[in-house]
Amino acid sequence: MEERIYERLMKASRREFYEGVSSDPTVPQLLEKAERDKIETVWHRYLAQQPQCGFGLLGVCCRNCNMGPCRIDPFGYGPQKGVCGATADTIVARNLMRMLAAGAAAHSDHARDIAEVFMGIPEGWAKDYGINDREKLVAVAERLGIETDGKDEKEIAREIAEIALMEFGKPGEDPLKFLEAYAPEKRKEVWKKLGITPRAIDREVTEMMHRTHMGVDADPLSLIAHGLRTALADGWSGSLMATELSDIMFGTPKPIKVWANLGVLREDAVNIMVHGHNPVLSMKIVEAAKDPELNELAKKLGATGGINVVGMCCTGNEVLVRLGIPVAGNLLQQELAIITGALEAVVVDYQCIMPALVDVASCYHTKVITTEPKTHIPGALHIEFDKANALETAKEIVRVAVENFPNRRKDRVFIPKEKMEAVVGFSVEAILKALGGTLKPLAEALKVGKIKGIAGVVGCTNPKTRHDYSHVTITKELIKNDVLVVGTGCWAITMSKAGLFKPEAAELAGPGLKEVCKSLGIPPALHMGSCVDCSRMLVAIAALADYFGVDMSDLPVVGSAPEWMSEKAVSIGAYFVASGVPVHLGTVPPVLGSKRVVEILTEEAEKLVGGKFFVETDPKKAAEAMLNIIIEKRKRLGWPV
Repeated sequence: MEERIYERLMKASRREFYEGVSSDPTVPQLLEKAERDKIETVWHRYLAQQPQCGFGLLGVCCRNCNMGPCRIDPFGYGPQKGVCGATADTIVARNLMRMLAAGAAAHSDHARDIAEVFMGIPEGWAKDYGINDREKLVAVAERLGIETDGKDEKEIAREIAEIALMEFGKPGEDPLKFLEAYAPEKRKEVWKKLGITPRAIDREVTEMMHRTHMGVDADPLSLIAHGLRTALADGWSGSLMATELSDIMFGTPKPIKVWANLGVLREDAVNIMVHGHNPVLSMKIVEAAKDPELNELAKKLGATGGINVVGMCCTGNEVLVRLGIPVAGNLLQQELAIITGALEAVVVDYQCIMPALVDVASCYHTKVITTEPKTHIPGALHIEFDKANALETAKEIVRVAVENFPNRRKDRVFIPKEKMEAVVGFSVEAILKALGGTLKPLAEALKVGKIKGIAGVVGCTNPKTRHDYSHVTITKELIKNDVLVVGTGCWAITMSKAGLFKPEAAELAGPGLKEVCKSLGIPPALHMGSCVDCSRMLVAIAALADYFGVDMSDLPVVGSAPEWMSEKAVSIGAYFVASGVPVHLGTVPPVLGSKRVVEILTEEAEKLVGGKFFVETDPKKAAEAMLNIIIEKRKRLGWPV
């Protein structure tokens, strides 16, 4: 760590600082170890960035051509237009929509990778992958209008894959096939009327980038409207197909008991952490780690406990909900896992991977192994993951980790004891099964008020906020008021660590929700998967809307991203808003430099699509605002409050 940053940190009263950055007890312990080991973490780097650029925070800095960069003076004394004449409204809208396009591209490119491997099953080259859930295969095919009678699994899979792959670049103006198959009719009419029905995933992303190029679209409303179209292509096709195809290949999640937090690392074992988002890699690493020969080698080299695979972030969620593989933590804990000194390898694919992992790993024996052609990090060991020879490549990667075990320094190992049991794996299918195969029990509990509403809480963790605190606080406040909370991503890992995914957590819920949870044996907050699985929430809300014969925007449903940080979160929030769901943001987006953009996002959007954004950094006030929205929607439906 640079001396300048280190000295600054010391002035911040380090013990108070460390305890204040996170509500997770593992974090201050490992930050103190980082201090002793002279290691820089995300929190140190955030401190070093203060004060952050005010123009950037407001969204009024434009770098979209080389006449700039241009900055608008938010106080009205300096320039009010860029060199080309772009106003603050145009610049803020363009910047935000570029964030959205990048997020939609990231989730949808993940989907493309899944779809290509899925096509490899009937084509025969993806020999290490197969159909794990035939029932889901048939269900998806039937939704897409594919005839399944008399066809074998591979023939059905081929027809699904052909539709999926065509979603990215199909010509013409026809709507996306997955969106047509899954979205409710009332909602599709809203999109059609506004002209924002997406046509092809890559087309909408490309057009968004074109619109934000110098000299094209300058109207904030027009820019944001196409942003919603782009987000819908992600949520109702890209992300949705990634979830559905992953379920078919790897199994649809069912409730399963797991362990979470850094205490899942083991001193007696070779520890391998899978990190990123793509289950195509992580599922095979888990399989390879069970190889008897590799486990025997691990024991021969001194790891008496064999090989221990743990997850981090969303690929951790993928193997958590399907295989019960323990999860070590969420976004801000990735460096801390290495700082334990007990990690032989971090195996990454893409998204949310900090380049700083290599710097931290260089101070220990840990190897950072990149595997994707689109993800290279200087200083990492790159082993290209060959999907045509997936298991063979996975074994090669696991062997590197095993052979690294003798390099571990026992005197530098410190594994926090904290870990928590959780019940995860609540796919839409699993929820329906718990309800006896029909939505009716949930719908009736919602209508009579035992469950006041449903909140979808998602998102990252962010050093701008106290790690995990907003996630936990909002969730506790909502369940206390009989709101069922469902969610994905880093929020879901936080809940796993905090004990809110234990059935016993029903005791923290209000009387109505507690009764429902106890009768079903489920927790009051439900883990629905990785961040790409936000589509599960869309499918569930759509089913409820159809059950009641209303639009999605009429239901007592809200969304929240309390600690969001990524461009993917912009796309996720936008496709929920465009689907009629009001969305809370707990960290301020870079839009405050434009009153017009703020008006569109927080007021006009609701009139157009039924959903809107609202910002509240205080988690208790945010939960109160979400509850008020739920109550207001119940009143409009004529349901008891």
